[in-house]
Amino acid sequence: MLGATGTIGRATLRALVRDGHDVICFMRPRAGGGELASAEVTVRFGNVKDPASLARDGFRGERFDAVVSCMASRTGDPADAWAIDHQAHVTALAAARNSGVSQFVLLSAICVQKPALAFQFAKLAFEKALVESGVTYSIVRPTAFFKSLSGQVERVKRGKPFLIFGDGTLTACKPISDDDLAAYLVECLDDEHRWNHVLPIGGPGGAITPRQQGEHLFQLLGRQPKFRQVPVAMLDAIIGVLGTAGRMAPALAKKAELARIGRYYATESMLVLDPKTGRYNADATPSTGTETLFDFYAKLASGGIAPERGDHAVF
Repeated sequence: MLGATGTIGRATLRALVRDGHDVICFMRPRAGGGELASAEVTVRFGNVKDPASLARDGFRGERFDAVVSCMASRTGDPADAWAIDHQAHVTALAAARNSGVSQFVLLSAICVQKPALAFQFAKLAFEKALVESGVTYSIVRPTAFFKSLSGQVERVKRGKPFLIFGDGTLTACKPISDDDLAAYLVECLDDEHRWNHVLPIGGPGGAITPRQQGEHLFQLLGRQPKFRQVPVAMLDAIIGVLGTAGRMAPALAKKAELARIGRYYATESMLVLDPKTGRYNADATPSTGTETLFDFYAKLASGGIAPERGDHAVF
């Protein structure tokens, strides 16, 4: 398994163990993760970008049934995206084939169906390589994660308004929990109907807009809804300034890419895109699992769990 230390990765590892799989987790030495080791889980350390390290420190000449990858670049910075989302996966796929692996389950993202950002093109490039490899594959493209839609819970609890772009109905998604997504990923190993397919997936229930997210959060807290509208043009201005300055300062170029990512998520729905109409289709976006975003919000509002942000969260 690759990417076992991330939030989805940890959930997927739990699901693999729960289903009775023996798992080898391969990770960077600085990633931590030693605590993941157990009777069913072996942790090995090395460099996923180095073919020699993967062979020597990861596969070790042993035979494996499958590779499950939840590995991804953390921020979407172009250099990191091409190094991890693409090249590290290409390297891992080659090492897997050399070790007799016949199945590869990949966690991708639904936003790659309308690519505009470096990390999306990097993911698509590896998806293509995987499809053409001859290995049995399942490419899972989930919609929004709970953690990336929870950044405003604490600010609302402090009495501040819920921030929305436009009127809060520009976009919609079918959010999916870590555990529901993990279960879906692991089921791909045995469900032949999911083999050699690209699989968009969302959580249970209908699509939810940012305004609906805010309204429900205020209701949970027993407060009157209070929104502040943020013009998309403000993001465009920020991108323009950072993009120009980034030609001379690499650090600002990275911030410009993060701003582009923020704008993308602020203006594009995380739903299946109909290629014929160019519109997002909630009804065509499959649902799975049992936990809704509003269930998660209820736990956050009550203090039952601590909020966790995603690197691509807008707020």
